[in-house]
Amino acid sequence: MSQALPRVSRRRALEGSAAALVVLGLLAWWLLPLDDPAPGGSVTISTGQRTGVYELYGKLLRTALGHDLPDLDVRLTNSEGSQENVERVATGKADFTIAAADAVEKYKLQGGAGAGRLRGCARLYDDYVQLVVPRSSSIRSVQDLRGRRVAVGGEGSGVRLIAERVARAAGLDLEKDMKPVSTGIDGMPKALRSGAIDAFFWSGGLPTTHVRELSERYPIRLVELGSLIDALHQQGGASRYYRAAVMPADAYPDALQGVSVPTLAVANLLVTTDRADPRLTEAVTRTVIDSRDHIGGEVHAAQLVDLRTALYTDPLALHEGARRYYRSVKP
Repeated sequence: MSQALPRVSRRRALEGSAAALVVLGLLAWWLLPLDDPAPGGSVTISTGQRTGVYELYGKLLRTALGHDLPDLDVRLTNSEGSQENVERVATGKADFTIAAADAVEKYKLQGGAGAGRLRGCARLYDDYVQLVVPRSSSIRSVQDLRGRRVAVGGEGSGVRLIAERVARAAGLDLEKDMKPVSTGIDGMPKALRSGAIDAFFWSGGLPTTHVRELSERYPIRLVELGSLIDALHQQGGASRYYRAAVMPADAYPDALQGVSVPTLAVANLLVTTDRADPRLTEAVTRTVIDSRDHIGGEVHAAQLVDLRTALYTDPLALHEGARRYYRSVKP
């Protein structure tokens, strides 16, 4: 009998130890949950015209996402610009895009398909409206464009949308009073140099590479637009998203020659819909903010992406995933 007791004690001790290990394991699982795997699958980002700022931003963002979300396949597709981008995302042809706030608001006001599903992830940077003419041109204001050949971007571009409204603010009808040419930023500089057009409108971050390169090879001027802000706001609707801005002299040193130019600006937004998975949207928003310096090294305007203002995506409500991100980094 005295020999059986130690065996029973040992068995009970082993059973007790095993139970304790199970309890500790459960406590560790509860207190220290394993991290969720990074989102995977595939997404499509609608960018913009070839060689334009939206396309470059999209390529740099894809690289950053590849580093942060290695299991996510990011596909880029070109477009005419903001108006086409908004339609693509709203109707499920793309998952994310960049679009100017005025184009987003126009789509909503017109009741475009899927408009109610649009959501914002981040306010990115401002586009500056640029009216470019040869330095020797007699064009000094938008009114002077009457009867002139003016490149205004493609039908689905944000540039065309702005050009139409700026012309109206100056008392002109783009179709009747000008000779509009549907050329994108990839063709505008060459057309101006060759004399095929008299001027071109562009809306993009500063500096826009095509405009900067043109200014270094050919004498150009940028026409003042800031005086039209009140007339633009009187149009109502999406025009309220334009604000007066100043194009600094160092944006295009060869063209501006030390003189800043009053102009107009409109915010760019990273846009998705309520279809997007919150975990994915939270991760994408995090990458957008964290990669500001990386992307800003090539897209200089992206250096202005600011965590304090990024969550203001008017006219869109924040996506739930983006809201989670901003809450997680709130000081």
